[in-house]
Amino acid sequence: MTMDGIELSSAARGFLKAMASETRQQIMGLFAGGVELTVNEVAERMSLAQSATSTHLATLRDGGVLVSRREWKTVYYRADSARISKALSDLQATLNACCPADDLVTPSARTGCRGREGR
Repeated sequence: MTMDGIELSSAARGFLKAMASETRQQIMGLFAGGVELTVNEVAERMSLAQSATSTHLATLRDGGVLVSRREWKTVYYRADSARISKALSDLQATLNACCPADDLVTPSARTGCRGREGR
């Protein structure tokens, strides 16, 4: 994705896609503190079907938000803090490049106008 020469990294794109679902956002809350969980544990805690949970976990893994490891037949998932940090850093750099903080000042603040609360 390019915006006048400013490109969003694949890490940032993957992160945004992975976190676009409210359900996946809630799932990520289960992994706070470095917790490792299986598909069945996530499904039970979220009251989701195992197939739906597997799909969400795969999207989170593919987006760089989760990492998995296999132990015999069981797959364990945990948050991938290094890749999350990289994606957030890339996203912040892209937003700063296209929309510097000075551009975010509201028109009324630039002109000194006050809204109703200032009257």
